[in-house]
Amino acid sequence: MAQAPKWVDKAKRAVFSIITYDGDDKLLNSGNGFFVTDNGIALSDYSTFKGAQRAVIINSDGKQMAVESILGANEMYDVIKFRVAITEKKVPNLNIATVSPAVGAEVYLLPYSTQKDRNITTGKVKEISKIGESYDYYTLSMQLKDKMVSCPVVSVNGDVFGIAQKATGRDTTEICYAASASFAMDQNISGLSINDRALNSIGIKKGLPDSEEQALVLLYVASTQMSNAEYLSLLNDFINQYPSNSEGYTRRAIASMVDLNDAAAYSRAAADFEQALKVADKKSDVYYTIAKQIYSYQLEKPENTFNGWTYDKALEYNNNALAIEALPIYMQLNGDIYFAKNEYDKALEWYNKVNETNLASPGSFYNAAKTKELMGADANEVIALLDSCIALAQPMTADNAAYLLERAQMKIETQQYRQALMDYDAYFDAVNGQVNDVFYYYREQAAFHGRQYQRALDDINKAIELNKNEIAYYVELAVINLRVGRIDEAISELDKVFKMDPSYSEAYRLLGICQIQQKKMAEACASFQKAKELGDTNVDELIEKHCK
Repeated sequence: MAQAPKWVDKAKRAVFSIITYDGDDKLLNSGNGFFVTDNGIALSDYSTFKGAQRAVIINSDGKQMAVESILGANEMYDVIKFRVAITEKKVPNLNIATVSPAVGAEVYLLPYSTQKDRNITTGKVKEISKIGESYDYYTLSMQLKDKMVSCPVVSVNGDVFGIAQKATGRDTTEICYAASASFAMDQNISGLSINDRALNSIGIKKGLPDSEEQALVLLYVASTQMSNAEYLSLLNDFINQYPSNSEGYTRRAIASMVDLNDAAAYSRAAADFEQALKVADKKSDVYYTIAKQIYSYQLEKPENTFNGWTYDKALEYNNNALAIEALPIYMQLNGDIYFAKNEYDKALEWYNKVNETNLASPGSFYNAAKTKELMGADANEVIALLDSCIALAQPMTADNAAYLLERAQMKIETQQYRQALMDYDAYFDAVNGQVNDVFYYYREQAAFHGRQYQRALDDINKAIELNKNEIAYYVELAVINLRVGRIDEAISELDKVFKMDPSYSEAYRLLGICQIQQKKMAEACASFQKAKELGDTNVDELIEKHCK
């Protein structure tokens, strides 16, 4: 004690005790730590925190403070950095050493104590090895008791260079280790830390990255991996740390808009949108984001419209964005809004503007095609737009193969049956043959009308194989057999239909046609009459022709 430096008494006030608790709020571990900044950032060993759901520290005055957030950790070297919710303006802290002590240098371990004394443990640096390329790991000639683990090891001038770690498998009465305090201090949260195994084993809230750019990456990753409540809490932290970044406000607004009927949540969202506009450097993006959210809100068809959030209001915000910068993505939204309003001529005008830019996409040409179709345009004009859509979608994959189905359907409407069949085949290849019975039914239709009857038979049989309960497939198989002159096979399929549904009127009409082919006129007329009784209006012409 007589030899301890005068600064020891004050330095020891930076050391504290830690108590961690599990999910049932039962004591999990206890250990030591120390402040390295006067605003509450501290270091300790990772082991004390592993599995913890909450933690508190008890300082040298016996005052208890909660651990607020984890700021970084390394399980291999058993170090952790965290923030304490301090209850005073500043806390006593140790300075991180900028120069490592040399081998043989005298060093001190500062234990946790609630007494005002200069009790310390002294020792010397025995060896220095490396953690990576930039940090040191120390072997110390020093006796270390269990309650001294994770206490600070300081140089003769009081700067902390290491975190005490107990020796394992060696003489613990003479040897201990210390991980670099600089290494622990440099542990940080990054944009990808949400997937860090060591951090995820601790239930205490994690801090945000020091870099605003990395914090934004973290928000992006967390949006798909956190519950909405957890994400809102993270956004609150982001806004507190980066109050001038508009994305925090827009993201919090969107996260608040969960319940269409929660007027209070929507009021908070509206306030966040307005704040985002105030702080944004690029206001056009915020105008666009607000417009898109109002548009999405209206698509959900709320019972009561919040604060005038109509399609027209969305247009107003988006036109503000367009007035600042005429970006294709803003044009696209105007087209979508007019489409939702059933104002197809205006929607097409905006979609065409997008298609004239270098950001034209399969989606933008598809939107134009569907709008043309709904406007009653010539089918060939629609097909031309779908051609552009599919040309931009190359190489065709399962993700964009649906465009082929759209074009196939339009080609069937224009009696381009064989071209439609080619689109169905291209779709089949794009999805690696992962299709259902409905696909085979539609492709059979194209093959049948394109007079490729064997392909039609193969496809309708495949549809039946995949769905034996769909009565329409058996009817279609009967039609194909009838068309190629296989009358007995057609009648056999119709018999299956009658067993499934004796009141299926179309089947009786087809049976009558088969019977005419067999020269069984009386039976045919009876079948036609049965079809008429069951409501088939298409049979009248056959009765007029064959049954008078």
